[in-house]
Amino acid sequence: MRYKKGFNYSKSTYYFTVKAIPNNITIYRKSKEAAIEAYQKYAALGKDIEWLGKWNGKQFVEANPPVSVAE
Repeated sequence: MRYKKGFNYSKSTYYFTVKAIPNNITIYRKSKEAAIEAYQKYAALGKDIEWLGKWNGKQFVEANPPVSVAE
């Protein structure tokens, strides 16, 4: 049986993914400031992360990754 995601994306919410083996972890934050702060903390720890952006109901907008501290 195939595993289904346990969540639905909600509108006006920011998402990023922490790439891990065997599963990727998708994290969300309601505000852009909180999402950027969490993204930068994971980047500072050296994690492989991918910024998805803000979900508008059909696609991700604001998909440019924020400038991280680690870069």
